[in-house]
Amino acid sequence: MAISCRSAAYLLVISAVVLLTSPASGQTCRSDAFSLNFQNCEDLPTLRASLHWTYRSSPNPTLSIAFTAPPAAPGGWVAWGLNPRAAAMVGTQALLAFTDGSGSLVVNTYNLTSTSPDLTSPSAIDYDVLNRTATISGGRITIFSNLSLPAPIGTINQAWQVGRVLNGVPMPHDFNPENFASVRQLNLVSSTPSTPSPSSPSPTTPPASSPSPIMPPTSSPIPPSPMLPPPSSPSPSPSSSPITPPPPSLRIPPSSSSGAIPPPPPSGAAEILARWVWVCGVSLAVSLFGF
Repeated sequence: MAISCRSAAYLLVISAVVLLTSPASGQTCRSDAFSLNFQNCEDLPTLRASLHWTYRSSPNPTLSIAFTAPPAAPGGWVAWGLNPRAAAMVGTQALLAFTDGSGSLVVNTYNLTSTSPDLTSPSAIDYDVLNRTATISGGRITIFSNLSLPAPIGTINQAWQVGRVLNGVPMPHDFNPENFASVRQLNLVSSTPSTPSPSSPSPTTPPASSPSPIMPPTSSPIPPSPMLPPPSSPSPSPSSSPITPPPPSLRIPPSSSSGAIPPPPPSGAAEILARWVWVCGVSLAVSLFGF
């Protein structure tokens, strides 16, 4: 018993340390301060990136985005773009934000035509960029931009990436599995709201009260049928022997007026369990505090 209690004590201590030292991972795109400015948001599956967007199909198709990710290293770059041709990096029309040699946070456009693009100078892309800017906060860079699309679309491929900057010039990204997996289809028609709908009912809201299907008994007794005479109580036979009452240990106590069944007496299992918990508590105190 002492060994099992000591083992349980060590497991409890280790679990508490793990829970206290593990980093928080509950942050999502909905927790961003600018989330209310967009209709939709999505936590992307790699590179700790997220995307907010609002798509308008008329009168002129436009896509407003806010892409957020931490760079591969402090002072590095982040990029996001659309690929109308394939779910790949090659062919992506990208927006890339980084801190240039003068210390300014800039956003350049790049048409990624190969697996080793030249990032030393920007290039024109297939979309008309109405505006573009970037901010940095908490080690994460956010790209804001409005894109004019040539025609209404329902779904399109998107790609994103992060990397390092050397002497004010973006360097090629790392060749890790998550870097190669940073492509995903963007569904502009069926999307994820950035904030919960206020009109949707809470799943914990109880339903409206309804009459109970179990009808309570009537307060007045049902009168006997006039067609049947009331049963007569049998008269005791003088020759019958008197009934011996049961011993006190077998007598059933009279039921209360409410008709509730009295609870059974407590079993010995609860007492055994309480004693085991007390022994484990003493063993735990001795193991941890040495007294």
